[in-house]
Amino acid sequence: MKAYSPPTAPAGQGARSYQVRTHGCQMNVHDSERISGVLEDAGYVRATDGADADLVVFNTCAVRENADNKLYGNLSHLAPIKQQRPDMQIAVGGCLAQKDRGAVVDKAPWVDVVFGTHNLGSLPVLLERARHNAAAEVEILDSLKEFPSTLPARRESSYAGWVSVSVGCNNTCTFCIVPALRGKEVDRRPGDVLAEVQALVDEGVLEVTLLGQNVNAYGMSFVDPALGRQRSAFADLLRTAGDIDGLERLRFTSPHPAEFTTDVIDAMAETPAVCPQLHMPLQSGSDRVLRSMRRSYRRTRFLSILDEVRDRIPDAAISTDIIVGFPGETEEDFAQTLDMVATARFASAFTFQYSPRPGTPAATMGDQVPKEVVTERYLRLTALQDEICLQENRRTVGNRVELLVTADSGRKSAETRRRTGRARDGRLVHFTAGDAESIRAGDVIETVVTGAAPHHLIADDGVLSHRRTRAGDASAAGRTAQTPPIGVGLGMPAMGVPAVADAPGATAGGSCGGGCGS
Repeated sequence: MKAYSPPTAPAGQGARSYQVRTHGCQMNVHDSERISGVLEDAGYVRATDGADADLVVFNTCAVRENADNKLYGNLSHLAPIKQQRPDMQIAVGGCLAQKDRGAVVDKAPWVDVVFGTHNLGSLPVLLERARHNAAAEVEILDSLKEFPSTLPARRESSYAGWVSVSVGCNNTCTFCIVPALRGKEVDRRPGDVLAEVQALVDEGVLEVTLLGQNVNAYGMSFVDPALGRQRSAFADLLRTAGDIDGLERLRFTSPHPAEFTTDVIDAMAETPAVCPQLHMPLQSGSDRVLRSMRRSYRRTRFLSILDEVRDRIPDAAISTDIIVGFPGETEEDFAQTLDMVATARFASAFTFQYSPRPGTPAATMGDQVPKEVVTERYLRLTALQDEICLQENRRTVGNRVELLVTADSGRKSAETRRRTGRARDGRLVHFTAGDAESIRAGDVIETVVTGAAPHHLIADDGVLSHRRTRAGDASAAGRTAQTPPIGVGLGMPAMGVPAVADAPGATAGGSCGGGCGS
């Protein structure tokens, strides 16, 4: 990829500084890493904490109703700063920008650039154009211009990394606006995915999470038509990525119950690097509501998946998503959701109060549930799930756990003198260590669980073992993983790519040489 020319700066000043503010899902977090990479490739530098940035980028979410209020409230706070510092620039990208388009500038005329989910790489050029023309630039594409993986990335972590296997979604859930904003599903070539995992491991990263709006549908919509449809592609990808030397933990999110197959469960159970963790979105425990949501599975099918996973991976921690108050949800429907939660015994759950999103079928449905009813049901659900979380976490007391130490230096940690790590099953564990200063984020320790709360575990009997890692070295030095552009543009196979690079069983080392764009 050809680098952009560094942006101009006022006379006597160095490179322009930037700050990216991210809202929304893991996909947005990963997109922000690409936005940062593109900006730094163009000569920008990240603003230090507490400093006023020359450029503020909002990477937005549009899934929930308060996303609009949050964005425009934040933009209002920047308006007087922009007035005092006219050379400052403000850019709005992501799903809300894709949805609102030019309306962003109409509501906040001090915004300089609006860009969508399909053209992250255009941001530096749009900023330069807006500065040169002294006018707002709005560029929203209706289809993907390039995979985000073909852009450079400034990773946020030295020990964990995101890797997208696809973009977009082919489902038609009536509550979801994502397909309208991110488009139909397009799957990356297996060789490109493996090359990116290998690139992260080469940087010392120990844990990788594979991302997709419907990650287990991978293989149905390859960008390269020569690959055809491969129903076992995701299971094959898990096995091959899990075999990469140096990768200790492999996760993925989020699958769809309707397409979750036994071969994926087998790959999880038989690949040591794949973590015993599964996020399986339920949304509702009522078959009638699931039908109205256009979720193509029912209670029986969902519970059979959980049974099969727990049979093959007995210590698996299963989490979920649940929406409360979907249009037409009755008290009986909600009771079925409570019953489902009690039966499934999720390790954790992301619970949401339904909010209508313009452009989705559910927003125009009759029988919208009154807000006070939704809130009351939500509180009952969270109370039940919190009790289940606590019971499930208490079952782990006395267990020896391996933790990947995280970069948690919050106020609570300082008060308790505990550090934080993530267990292989995804649970957060706050631990004490006699020589805590020698343990760096990115190191691996073993300890014993001594206590439990609904949303975390406690390990206060000290550290049994401590392994220093390359990720810990990088973290101590203040370095995060940096990966180059990987892959090719849509429908544009690279010259000289070996045929083996596209096979799900290809080695990552072999695919990196032919799959990396330039």
